[in-house]
Amino acid sequence: MSHAPGFNDSLFPLIDPSDEAEGSAVPTRLPSYIADHRSRLRARFLDGGASAMPDYELLELVLFRAIPRQDVKPLARLLLETFGDFNRVISASPARLQLVKGVGPAVVLELKLVEAAAQRLMRARVIQKPVLSSWDALLDYCHTTMAHRETEQFRVLFLDRKNVLIADEEQAKGTVDHVPVYPREIVKRALELNASALILVHNHPSGDPTPSDADLSMTMQVQDACQALGLVLHDHLIIGKERELSFRANRYL
Repeated sequence: MSHAPGFNDSLFPLIDPSDEAEGSAVPTRLPSYIADHRSRLRARFLDGGASAMPDYELLELVLFRAIPRQDVKPLARLLLETFGDFNRVISASPARLQLVKGVGPAVVLELKLVEAAAQRLMRARVIQKPVLSSWDALLDYCHTTMAHRETEQFRVLFLDRKNVLIADEEQAKGTVDHVPVYPREIVKRALELNASALILVHNHPSGDPTPSDADLSMTMQVQDACQALGLVLHDHLIIGKERELSFRANRYL
């Protein structure tokens, strides 16, 4: 009689030797105290969900698959000490992650998979939906995608005549305090998509969403280009670490 597989580290062959602790013998069997700890964490997650667990334990659960034969609690704590919280760990760049001792390609892959899944779930709540009536979901999506990035990213949300989100596209990436934006390219892309309205979104890695003079000037240029072609610029959102700023709500538009 066959049995459905349960939680078993041997079921997950995604292991990279570079993710194992240097200079230590890798056990062929998981020590019982680690196996028991993992079983308890999994049970608590299944019973109470993520809200029942602190960041370091949730991070341990993610790391189990990448490093199945060692205690990952020290690495989870080190990652949190380095980046600050769970969100910042999974959104950190692969290059920065691999500067942390004990992080190899398999750990990076697991963290980036979690990040990609979170972004895709949030995006599904807003794409092909009327944006102005799902504003909170849109803000959640923008924060999930951009709030913890270490460099500036500029995105444009393209809407149809009913203000349904038909496309969400990254237009440019930049440095920690600058991203190049070309208004002509934005309106050109809107026409290609047959969009009727736009929402601009970019992040401030500093965490402070207060617009700079360059942000204000660029927004006015995009608005002028939109008006010339009969497009509507609904808003420009600046995403900070803890909050966002709406140009429309703050009367910049």
